[in-house]
Amino acid sequence: MGMLRIMSRRGDDRVVWDARKAAVGDAEAEAAVLEAKRIFDEARARGATAFKVDGAKTSTRIDQFDRTAEQIVLIPRVVGG
Repeated sequence: MGMLRIMSRRGDDRVVWDARKAAVGDAEAEAAVLEAKRIFDEARARGATAFKVDGAKTSTRIDQFDRTAEQIVLIPRVVGG
């Protein structure tokens, strides 16, 4: 299972997908992957930073959506004044 977590002031929103089902053509799983990628791409275009978190809880900064990731965390660009 993969998960996209989008941090916000409400906490975090999540999109979950099953990469194995998507790989064999399951329509619902593929739709979830496409939705996660759309959200990822839009957030990155607005300046969000993305990290891929693996099972050992180590993280790596990423610039492209990875459908095989266990977890991706999106952190919006901080705007202050």
